[in-house]
Amino acid sequence: MSTKEFKTFNMPWEKVYGYVQSVKNGNTVWISGQLGHDMDGNLTDGMENQFRQSYRNIEKLLAEYELGAGNVVEEVIYVTDMKEGFESRKITGKEFYGEECIVASTIIGVTELALPGQKVEIKIVAKS
Repeated sequence: MSTKEFKTFNMPWEKVYGYVQSVKNGNTVWISGQLGHDMDGNLTDGMENQFRQSYRNIEKLLAEYELGAGNVVEEVIYVTDMKEGFESRKITGKEFYGEECIVASTIIGVTELALPGQKVEIKIVAKS
């Protein structure tokens, strides 16, 4: 029988909304949609910077399970501007995954995300 292990950033909205940042069950880790905010909850400016910070947050969570970008098998990205989001992902994706990126990826354009000023959200599935 598997047991769930979870990680949190202790952001105020986690308890209010009722979720954790990531859950591991067996050899799979599900990372909740990561925003471009720092550990104080402040969003960075601009799409590319929010992508970069979202990937930093993902990297922190993966490291908690002794995993890295190479363990990611799927990402789902939500952006408020498809053209800008696609261009930003090309740049920041290479920074996070490296040149040999092998990940199933979906990018979805939405009209709005949870926080005012939020431009991107990235959800990840990783395997150990």
